[in-house]
Order: sequence, then structure tokens, then C-alpha cells
Amino acid sequence: MILAIDVGNTNIVLGCIEDGNIQSIVRLHTDVKQTGAEYAIKLKQVFDLYGVEISRLTGAIYSSVVPPVNRPMLSAVKAVTGLECMVVGPGIKTGLNLRIDDPGTLAGDLLVGGVAAVSCYGAPVIIMDLGTATTITAVDRDGAFRGGAILPGVKLGMAALAAGTSLLPDISITPPKKVIGTNTVDCMRSGAVYATAAAIDGMIDRMERELGYPCARVATGGLAQAIVACCEHPIACDNDLLLKGLWELWKKNR
Repeated sequence: MILAIDVGNTNIVLGCIEDGNIQSIVRLHTDVKQTGAEYAIKLKQVFDLYGVEISRLTGAIYSSVVPPVNRPMLSAVKAVTGLECMVVGPGIKTGLNLRIDDPGTLAGDLLVGGVAAVSCYGAPVIIMDLGTATTITAVDRDGAFRGGAILPGVKLGMAALAAGTSLLPDISITPPKKVIGTNTVDCMRSGAVYATAAAIDGMIDRMERELGYPCARVATGGLAQAIVACCEHPIACDNDLLLKGLWELWKKNR
């Protein structure tokens, strides 16, 4: 059994994976001010709460898009489990040909998502990750990661809208009954949900046109279910996509 850790801008996702089966998924708030000792305490509490036997862990793999968290979290894993983490980064075997300007700058979550999407859904594939940022990336039919697009995440955009205006409130991200809102909150919800869904549909059309063929499509991230339900294109939702990608990378590099 291995420990897989994905550090995002909002949450840290922990999962224990045994023979490809993901168990004990836990989300912690990402805090760049936490020390290694504080993360170690949280990690130990998670293991105790979910009955994870530390002695059964034979390895750990780590991906992060928040560099200040890396040193304290890696030291916490070492302190609690005695394991050195395999870190997703330059030099790791992925099975993907990175056809972008500078492969060394590719964020770990995009790389992990691409590996998982090809393994689980085949190539070509378009991957949407709806988290703090919304990312849309493409892997072509030859298994080459071609790049993609990054835009503000739905919650981030709505928070900026509320902070930058006098009359617009903070809202929950839920789809209104109609696209054409008849009050301020429903108008904002329509923009958050339906406009994001329309952007995703439009980017799928443009990416497939640029590639020259249709692709499989998969979405992950905290808002994937809500947004994909309003898309016109069929898109699979996979909340565990990044943990599946970490498992695939572990198998390729252990």
C-alpha cells in the first residue's frame, strides 16, 4: 500500500492506494504557514482516525503546485511513516511526450491528470480540472501532451467579482433554474455555472478542431460535478483522477 499526496492551492488530498484501489481519501486545507511538525500531527491524526496501519505503507508519492508546502509536508511524511516520497517533477517517467515549449515548467497536477486520463480514458483526451484555477489540457492521439488553457477558477472569479464591486454579494456556486436570471443572485449564479460550462464546451470544440479529431473528455476538481452537468458535450466526471495518476506514476517509477 502506498500513500499518495496531491497538494493543491486550496486542499491537500491524501489517499492510500493498494493494487490500484484508492482508500481513505482525506482532504486537508492547504496552509503555507504550517510547519513540518504541525503537518506531521495532522497526518498522524488522519492515520489514527481512519485506521491506517503505517507499517503497511511501502512507499509514498507526492505532487504539489504550492512550493512553500513542499519542505514541511515531505518532512512530515518522513517523520510519521519513515518513508521518502517520490516527488513528481523533472526526470520522472510519465509515458507522455511533452510537446510544450518548456517541459520543466509543467505543473505537477497537469502532468498527473494527463497520465491518469490516458490510462483510464485513452488518447486523445481533453482534461478539465475545476479547482482554484480552471485548467483545460489536451493529450493527442499519439499520447503527446500538447498543452492547453488556464483561466480563473469559478470560486476565485466570483470572489473577485464580489470584492471588486459594491452591490454584488458572495454567492454559493449552484446552477439557477434558468440561464436568464431575474435577480442579482441568479444572474451571478448563471454567470458562474452556465458561462463556465459554455466556456468549456467552446474550448472542447476549438481544441478538437485544432487537433483535427474528436477526443475523450474527463473533468475533475471540486466543482466538476456542478459545472459538467450543465455542459452540452458529454464529459466524464472523475473526482479521483489525480490519485489515479499518482498510482500510475508510482508503477512507472518504483
